Amino acid sequence: MKVTELFGSNVFTDEVMKNSLPREVYKSLRKTIDEGEPLDSSIAGAVANAMKDWAVSKGATHYTHWFQPLTNLTAEKHDSFIEPSGDRVIMQLTGKNLIVGEPDASSFPSGGTRATAAARGYTAWDPTSPAFVKEGTLYIPTVFVSYTGETLDKKAPLLKSMTAIDTQAKRLLKLFGITCRKVSTTVGPEQEYFLVDREVYERRKDLMLTGRTLFGALPSRGQELEDHYFGTLKPRIAAFMRDLDETLWSYGIFAKTKHNEVAPAQHELAPIFTTTNVAVDDNQLTMELMKKVAQKHNMACLLHEKPFEGVNGSGKHNNWSISTDTGLNLLDPGETPEKNPLFMLVLACVIAAVDTYQGILRACVASAGNDHRLGANEAPPAIISVYLGDQLGAIVDSIVLGREYVPKKAVPGSIGVPESPIFPIDTTDRNRTSPFAFTGNKFEFRMLGSQASVADPNIVINTIVAQAFADAVEALTGAHNFEAACKAYTEKLLKEHYRIIFNYNGYGPDWEPEAERRGLLNNKTTADAIPESFKRENIDVFVRQGVYTEKEVVARANINLENYIKTINIEALTMLEMGKQDIYPAVNAYIAEVCSVIAAKRAVSEKLPCKADVALAEQLSKMNDAFADAMKKLEKDLSEMPAGEGPASQKMAHVVVPDMAAVRRIADGMEKLVSADYWPYPTYTDLLYSIR
Repeated sequence: MKVTELFGSNVFTDEVMKNSLPREVYKSLRKTIDEGEPLDSSIAGAVANAMKDWAVSKGATHYTHWFQPLTNLTAEKHDSFIEPSGDRVIMQLTGKNLIVGEPDASSFPSGGTRATAAARGYTAWDPTSPAFVKEGTLYIPTVFVSYTGETLDKKAPLLKSMTAIDTQAKRLLKLFGITCRKVSTTVGPEQEYFLVDREVYERRKDLMLTGRTLFGALPSRGQELEDHYFGTLKPRIAAFMRDLDETLWSYGIFAKTKHNEVAPAQHELAPIFTTTNVAVDDNQLTMELMKKVAQKHNMACLLHEKPFEGVNGSGKHNNWSISTDTGLNLLDPGETPEKNPLFMLVLACVIAAVDTYQGILRACVASAGNDHRLGANEAPPAIISVYLGDQLGAIVDSIVLGREYVPKKAVPGSIGVPESPIFPIDTTDRNRTSPFAFTGNKFEFRMLGSQASVADPNIVINTIVAQAFADAVEALTGAHNFEAACKAYTEKLLKEHYRIIFNYNGYGPDWEPEAERRGLLNNKTTADAIPESFKRENIDVFVRQGVYTEKEVVARANINLENYIKTINIEALTMLEMGKQDIYPAVNAYIAEVCSVIAAKRAVSEKLPCKADVALAEQLSKMNDAFADAMKKLEKDLSEMPAGEGPASQKMAHVVVPDMAAVRRIADGMEKLVSADYWPYPTYTDLLYSIR
């Protein structure tokens, strides 16, 4: 099948809707999707019937309300289309069943917003995200709310944040005499991942239970030759990527770019930008399909942020932009950004938002896995800062520091040979060490972990920028001289929030002390980052913009802390199990083998040299004893956990995690000394280089 025919073939697309719905029904549904008009419930029956007919023609027998609970995963309950009709059945999907479902809400995380006995919850159709057919089921994207009205998912607040920024951006544009029907944010989330051989993966208990290796000495060859990045695709990897592309395209997912990443066995997929809500749904589906397609190719797809110690981990770069339905990109600087008052005001508002709410921006990407990655010379540091590049940086410096701004023009580039084409040189470079970087006509938020939901950071970015727009509207409304007032307000924001701008090396040794001098936060662990969510000013911004209630903000922070505690606990228990049941006995068995060799040599002759054997046996015996002691300390500290998410998370971050690092250091040292025949697990070499 041609790509043009394959693309979206499993999706209830606009073309399918237009061809299968009555004209007035289609127009009404499009107004809801395009302009945010309330859904006319009277059209639900016609839409449901058309959707069912299309799904059945694709082989579907069931439908499900597909939602995103507070687990970073998706959830689904499948109901068949069959309805009794005498002694036979008919295939039916009613308007009511399309619009509302009722899954049991008691077993999903709620952060204390509801008792376990309060089981009722509702899923409600999101018509702005297209339905699709997968594995014989019609998937209907939905929000998930409790009986008492609290949101229990990530889609509902995301939609609210999109409404908030739409509302406030249109108010801001109106001051400039610009009107439009809708302002939307768009996202293109790049997805990094690892692929390992399935048979090797299944011999690693830690990978299967926690998603990362809790033990593993570095291989002789890692990423130091820098030869994997953009390298030639191995045949099995190329076959997987081809299969994945075709699968994603069939679901209307704009998979665009694929390549090898920096670390061995690491790869990346990047999509084309699309509306934030759809981008979030697409990324959730992408992560699911990556794992399924990998399994078809006898591989395992690892989405953990740091599956291997000592090599680069995986992130998910969130490319965020904002534009009108008329095609105006509010982050497009144009040829002369210093003369573009709308762009400069929008830029200043984004900078102010990032500085003012840096705590929750860091908190929204906090997780046990991401703690291992941030600041490890492979990802941005845990300190939030904004990179503007040479051109915009110079403009802002001229405003804040009173320097003369000399415009920098794009110049043609060439490698200096006649056959080489002339190519344009951008007016600014890119900074891969920056957490929040301006990259031409968008911002790239680079702190996301690879297995995270894209919803969380976009909820935060949309909300805080909406608040900054609202503040600007309040300050500028009624100004006698709008142009002068706009310029003055832009300068005020840039001067007040200049500290958040950093255009240099985020990995440099001077940045942390410099950030501290500036008063920027440096919350390196999830346990330190999440408490920012409980601060009054950070709660208030969500409440003011109608994205969360105070109860919902607190609930989500508690869920994140609870998830962090549970994740570390699972990792620690897995480590103890592997250490006690496999590594400690394996090392002892090898020591016994070495001792038997010593005894055999001495039985032949006392003069036979066995100094190295004795030294090895003594060294391993000491290390294995130390290993046992380190595990005892880990087990003791794990058993003495204080009550409450706050104290428990602090204990996990600052006691248990260092305990685990100590256990690992000893084990990884022993792995280098023990015979491969005795070591109980596949090594890093096996994991990273087994795919040909």
